[in-house]
Amino acid sequence: MDKVMTAAVLTRHGGPDTLELRGDHPVPAPGPGQVLVRVTAAALNNTDIWTREGAYGRPGDPDARSGWRGPIAFPRVQGGDIAGVIAAVGPDLPADLIGGRVLVDPALYRDEGEHAPPVGLLGSEADGGFAEYVLARADRVHQVADSPLSDAELACLPVAYGTAMGMLERGGIGPGETVLVTGASGGVGAALVQLLAARGACPIAMTTAAKEHDVRTLGATGVVTRDAGDLAGQIRAQAPHGLDAVADIAGGAAVNDLLPLIRDDGRWVIAGAVAGPTIHFDLRRLYLHNIGLIGSSMHTRPHFAKLVTAARAGAVRPPVAATFPLTAVHTAQRRFLERGHVGKIVLLPG
Repeated sequence: MDKVMTAAVLTRHGGPDTLELRGDHPVPAPGPGQVLVRVTAAALNNTDIWTREGAYGRPGDPDARSGWRGPIAFPRVQGGDIAGVIAAVGPDLPADLIGGRVLVDPALYRDEGEHAPPVGLLGSEADGGFAEYVLARADRVHQVADSPLSDAELACLPVAYGTAMGMLERGGIGPGETVLVTGASGGVGAALVQLLAARGACPIAMTTAAKEHDVRTLGATGVVTRDAGDLAGQIRAQAPHGLDAVADIAGGAAVNDLLPLIRDDGRWVIAGAVAGPTIHFDLRRLYLHNIGLIGSSMHTRPHFAKLVTAARAGAVRPPVAATFPLTAVHTAQRRFLERGHVGKIVLLPG
């Protein structure tokens, strides 16, 4: 095995120039309880961009440059979405694991408890998959040899679909419920629409008119378009009895504007703030109507296990908007930031 590899390495917070493509990055060696995964596909996420920019802020200082959970160590190989093949194993693991096709859970959990939340992420708090090889804990790799999904499709799942699964599970969203999905054409939004449809719920997708057909293809039972205006009126027309829940990855002013559209005992589950992290809203809309406001950061172990089961069965098929070689990571990120795509953009290191 080569002792060096190609990797996209973040050297500091900042612009695209801080992400360097290196052909001499060392291949890590697996220690006890670890496996070395040869990366066959790695998808892009907002997390990669925001980690590069240091855009997460810190408690008490929302403008501070910071990684997902605080300061990160540089240099750092980016990339949290990883599908691949086990290339080597630590000294305490059986050799017959080598060659297994796997999906990597990128979460670094708080503790060993079943429902422990993530407190770190591959590509942020540890090296990730924008490379030819990545280290992972053996209990974080899941065998998917029998999945009908391509490697590129599998790589779409961990961060976006894991985040979406966590939102639906934490929000207790079930069959027959009407759920508004904000940002429905992005990675997490598309995942929410597909997963909601798969569990028999009724997703109403918020998107632009240009992407309406795409989100309907994903399984949306209704669509509201931001460019048509009067979002509240559009939603009332499609959910006259009120929304059971909102699955929100946008935040911003819509929280205050649309909160009155949720029925009594409904839920607003939020996992992002692309439309604005600091907002104003009327607290009376929460307590007078017993509405739950639920923050959701990625997934737990059981959530990810449900996602792997869906991947093995082919129950969801993530839309792949485009693929690029790893050496074109900067081009891929520029395409990602144009926001003209539906679904995921994927790097293929091989």
